[in-house]
Amino acid sequence: MEPQSRGVLYPARLPRFTRLAPAPELAGLVVHYWIPEWDIAPGRTSRQQVLPYPAANLVVEDGRVVLHGPGTVRSHRDLVGRGWAVGAMLRPAAVPALVPDISAILDGEHEIHDPSLVAVVTALMDGTSHDRLARAAHALGEALRVRAGDPDPEAQLANRLAEVIGDDAEVLRLSDVAARLGVSERTVTRLARRYVGVTPAAMIRRRRLQEAAERLRQAPGTSLSELAAELGYADQAHLSREFRAVLDFTPSGYRRVNQTDAATVQPRPHPDL
Repeated sequence: MEPQSRGVLYPARLPRFTRLAPAPELAGLVVHYWIPEWDIAPGRTSRQQVLPYPAANLVVEDGRVVLHGPGTVRSHRDLVGRGWAVGAMLRPAAVPALVPDISAILDGEHEIHDPSLVAVVTALMDGTSHDRLARAAHALGEALRVRAGDPDPEAQLANRLAEVIGDDAEVLRLSDVAARLGVSERTVTRLARRYVGVTPAAMIRRRRLQEAAERLRQAPGTSLSELAAELGYADQAHLSREFRAVLDFTPSGYRRVNQTDAATVQPRPHPDL
């Protein structure tokens, strides 16, 4: 199991949440699998808020298979009762095999008809096998591989684009991405639009904002002015404007709520624990 996602805004409020790495043969299509399980007391609701990665997610949930498009704004889901979801955060190379135009489902979804996959994953998740999560993730990954096949050179380059933007804090401009990849800025923009659905600039802004939120959770004593400088914002005011525009609250307010959560929120355990 891997650490919690950078995109989760309030980790202390999560239900049971598992992240699994893909098998080597699926590493070109899947970043990781994510599996939440919840058992919320009757009459209660658990609101999960997310600042999503600029990536699509293939998910088995509620008796169907859904491709969730990249999110451009903060989103949330209200959990009630008992349930689960089995999702795969996709690499760009997987996208064209699932939807003709990923930009058409930004902040939306596209349902994929695959009742056999739903049946297999549901049977595993409702079962009692000790390795049911790994097997459910494997089933989702194999279904994806059948549809997408092995990434061609252009798709591999799109994967590399996402890695460069997501992992390299020194990449702040379109020209930086093009230099890292050894291609033109026009090629970078075309790849991002076809395989991700948003511009490289939007991908960079999302990475910086996620990193800022993560730093405020993990090191609440961090100076906001120092954080802004380290992440490439013009100044503290620039960081605050980005926070307000996307998250609708200030960095200070976000830090304060997470500190309160860490001290008081006790997630309800799943019956299997």
